[in-house]
Order: sequence, then C-alpha cells, then structure tokens
Amino acid sequence: MRDLVIAGIDGSRSSLSAVEAAAREASLRGADLLLVHAVTRLPILPGDASSASVAHMRAEAEYRARTTAPDVNVTSAVVGGKPSAVLTAQSYAAHLMVVGSRGLGGFTGLMVGSTAVHLAAHGACPLLVVRAGGASKGPVVLAVDGSHADAGAVRFAFTEAALRKADLLALHAWTPWSAPMPPPPDRTMPHAAAAGALAEHEACLLSEAIAGRRGDFPDVNVVCRTVRRTARTALIDASRTAQLLVVGARGHGGFAGLLLGSVSQALLHHARCPVAVVKAAARPTAPSATTDLHRATHAGSPS
Repeated sequence: MRDLVIAGIDGSRSSLSAVEAAAREASLRGADLLLVHAVTRLPILPGDASSASVAHMRAEAEYRARTTAPDVNVTSAVVGGKPSAVLTAQSYAAHLMVVGSRGLGGFTGLMVGSTAVHLAAHGACPLLVVRAGGASKGPVVLAVDGSHADAGAVRFAFTEAALRKADLLALHAWTPWSAPMPPPPDRTMPHAAAAGALAEHEACLLSEAIAGRRGDFPDVNVVCRTVRRTARTALIDASRTAQLLVVGARGHGGFAGLLLGSVSQALLHHARCPVAVVKAAARPTAPSATTDLHRATHAGSPS
C-alpha cells in the first residue's frame, strides 16, 4: 500500500494553500493524496442547495492539487461530522495530515483555527499546519529540547530536509531556569556548576539528540545551534527565515494530561512559517479507519 497524505479542505483560502502544500508533500514522498471535506449532514443529495457549492469546492481543490503536482494520484471525499472529529479519525489512515492555519468561520482574533490545534493534540500522524510566510529556500528548523518527544520530530525533520534538499538547523534553546544543572562528578562536592558547564551540557544534549540520525541521512547538511533564550522566542525568530519548523507535541515540563505542550501551541499561533507537529509515540492503528474512509469517499460524493 502506498503512503497516504490527507489534506482537510473547506473552501477557504487557507485550505487551498494546504492542498498545494499537501500535493507537494505527496509528490516528494511518492504518496497518494486524499482531500477530505467534513459536513455536518450526509448524504448530500443532488437537489440540495449545498450540493453545487460542495462539488465546486472539491473540483477547485482537486484542480489545485493536480496543477501543483501532476504526478500525484488525487482523490477527494465528503465525510459526515465535525471537521476536528472527522480529520482526527482519518489521521489513523494517513502518514501525514495537512491543514490550513485558519478555516471558514474562524474568529478574526485567533491566529490558528481550533481544528489545527485539536489535530496537533489528538491526531494519530504528523500534522503539517500551513500558513503564509516563511522562506521557500530556507532551512528546515528542528526544535530540540532533550525530552522523549524529540525522537519522532528528529526523524521527521531529517526526512523533510532530505526530501526538500534543504539544510537542517537543529536548534536548542535553554535558560538557567529551564535547563537542569548537571550533577557534580563527585557526590561529596557542592551541587554547583563551573562557569560554562551548563552551556556545554546543553550543547551535548543537542548533539546526542540528533546523533542517531546523521548516518541515516548523509546528504543532509546539519547545523547545530544552542541559544540562551526561551524556546518560544528563539523558535519564532528562527521561523522567519525557515521553510518549515518541526516540533514535538510534548516537551519538558508538560503535564501528563496535556497532549500538546505550551511551546508547540505557541508555535502554531505565532510561527512565521509552516509548522509540523510530531508525536513521540508510533502512530497507533485503527482498523476501522480505512474502512470508514473508503465508505466516506463514495457517500454523497458527486461523480
């Protein structure tokens, strides 16, 4: 079975940007592309007032996808349910989910839509949130914090950099308040670090986090950078010249009940480039997801 990229569509300008980004991702990965539109009522009958608008929206999205990546197999589906619930369910069948940062009906004051935030926390595969800005030729920026959440994000960032033929900037931001003090070599010694020891410890943490992937991606040029700043500030600044920012869903200091860390949330709202949120755990399986998706593709779908 080929890999599958899924893009959420709703007719908004943001979702059309997501369709184009998803088509490029599918082309790079040699994957199929499925465009999913969620509606609160099914079936959509030919005589419905909304039938023509839904058909037009799907046709425009498919046209955008095929124009962007003519080599990609593109299909679309209309699925009954709330967008956040529908796309979360379909994420079990996807290798990558792509959505726009804002959708139809979003509040003007919100920087990113509720569907994107929900998917980042509850989706079963990596999520790419597309927004305007960023440098098309800039590096892929990887946020590293040394937590268990790094593993999936590191793998995803290396893969993206290789596919895009881009540099990878592995960035670790720390402050004396966020970085644990390394223990002394002798327990009888006072628990205090020599000048520069904390910065050296954080640099080692960054190197260790990516060491296991360098050999798997020998053609990726990796730049490691540690900065003494808050993670939010450093990563938002880095996003100004990046083509993609990759972050784990959870990091140090996250509460067990929270599926999306505060830094990840801040980046979704304020980053200046597309953001990929990647969970640490392997993508769980949901046997019914693929079946439901197949049914949905034909339910109330104009031919």
